[in-house]
Amino acid sequence: MSTQCLTNKKVLTKGNYAIAQAAVLAGCQCYFGYPITPQSEIGEFMSGKMQELNRGYVSAESELAAINMVIGAVSTGVKAMTSSSSCAVSLMQEALSYATTDELPVVLVSVMRGGPGLGNIYPSQGDYFQVTKGGGNGDYNLIVLAPSTVQECVDLTYKAFYLAQKYRNPTVLLADGLLGQMMEPVEFYDYPYPEIDTSDWALTGAKGRKSRIIRSYGPLAEDRCVFLEKLFQKYKVIEENEVEWEEINTDDADIVLVSFGSTSRNVKTAMKKLREKGIKAGFFRPITLYPFPNKRLAELSRKTKKFVTVEVNMGQMVNDVKLAVNGNCPVELIHKGVGAPPSADEIVLKIEELL
Repeated sequence: MSTQCLTNKKVLTKGNYAIAQAAVLAGCQCYFGYPITPQSEIGEFMSGKMQELNRGYVSAESELAAINMVIGAVSTGVKAMTSSSSCAVSLMQEALSYATTDELPVVLVSVMRGGPGLGNIYPSQGDYFQVTKGGGNGDYNLIVLAPSTVQECVDLTYKAFYLAQKYRNPTVLLADGLLGQMMEPVEFYDYPYPEIDTSDWALTGAKGRKSRIIRSYGPLAEDRCVFLEKLFQKYKVIEENEVEWEEINTDDADIVLVSFGSTSRNVKTAMKKLREKGIKAGFFRPITLYPFPNKRLAELSRKTKKFVTVEVNMGQMVNDVKLAVNGNCPVELIHKGVGAPPSADEIVLKIEELL
C-alpha cells in the first residue's frame, strides 16, 4: 500500500501500525529495530515499507545495536528512529545519554509492557520514570510525548520527528501495550511541520567546508559546566514553547483527575459520571510528560480542593503532580500495578471513598 493513498481518508488500523505509517509519512529515512512484544508490528511494517520506498531498514542484532545505528544515521542529518519496549529500552539508556549530550535528533518509540525486569506483555505505565527521569548517566532530559488514542499515535509521531530535529534532542513517543494493540479509525495526513535545516551541524563530509566533530567527551570541567548551562537553557525554551495538555471542566472543579496515555480514556468517562452524581470533577491529561505542565497544574491547585492521579503503575506521575501543586492542596493516587486500567466505575467508587 502506498503512503499517498492513505492520506486524507479514515482507515481502521492498530496503534503500532499507525505509528509506523506516520513515521513513514513524516519522512523517516532509516529504521533500525529489534523485535519485542508488544511493539513488534512497528518493525514488521517498516521491514516491508522502507524497502519498498528504497529507504534504510536494518533488523539489528540487539537493542543496543539498533539505538546506536540510529545515532549514526541522525548524525548525518537524516530522520531516523527505532522502537522497542520497557526492558529493552533499559538497554538503550547509555546511548540516549550520549545522544542527548551530542544533541542528536533521535526518535524512539517505547510501547510499554509490565515490569520490573522481563515482566510480562500486559499493558503498563511503569516506564514513566524511565523516560522522564532518565536511566542514563548525567544531567539531561528527553522530550516525551504520550498519546491516548490511535489518532494521537499519528499526530504525536509527526510531532516527535519535528521536535527532535527542531531542538536537536532525543524524543520519545511513549505508548503502552493496550494502545499499541488497539484498533480505531485513524485519519492520516501530510506531515504538517516545516522541515528543519541540519546543514550547519550534520556530518555530511567536509568537502568545501571545515571538518566537524560530534562527541560526548569533554575533558575540562569548566567546559562541561558551560555546555550543561547551555543544554538546560534549551530545556527552558522547550518548556516555554512546547508544553501540551488536555483539560476539561476544571474551571469549577472541586477535584481534578490527572492521568496520561490510554488510562486517561477511562478517567475522562469517570469524570463525566462524577458530574452526573453532582460531584464537581475536572479532567487533566499531560500530553508532554517532559516538559511537564507544571505551571498550569500550579494554577489549578490554587482554586481546586484535591487532585487525584490515576495510573497503571505503583505511583510515578503522582510525584510530579505533587511537585507542581507544591502543597497547595492534597494529591491522592488511584492505581493498578499492571494490566488493563481501572474501569470508569471503579474510579468513581474510589473517588467517592476518598471524598
